[in-house]
Amino acid sequence: MRRILIVEDNEKNLKLVRDILQAKGFETMEAGTAEEGLALVKLHRFDLVLMDIQLPGMNGIEALACLRADETTRDIPVVAVTASVTMQDQSQITRAGFDAFISKPISVREFIETVSSFVGKPA
Repeated sequence: MRRILIVEDNEKNLKLVRDILQAKGFETMEAGTAEEGLALVKLHRFDLVLMDIQLPGMNGIEALACLRADETTRDIPVVAVTASVTMQDQSQITRAGFDAFISKPISVREFIETVSSFVGKPA
């Protein structure tokens, strides 16, 4: 089963993303902060990380830098999920090294298409 880590501090957004993924057959784990997410990545194998950018404490861009700096996690695809979608924000997200980004509020169809492009269809 494909396992996806959701790093999101907004409970409503977290529930929506989790419910969509689980309904499509994916296994999910959640973290409310980047620090929690980084700890989970060290303990479990993930096929994809969905990372909010605006997080309490460390932000998503800083967390991505930590993942990319570690040879055991650098190859995990990381998708930014963010309400910040100005051209400047998009450029910063791309430069930071995210594999893709999904804007909030999410479109379920586009969300599933983006996730599936990284992890394939659920088993």
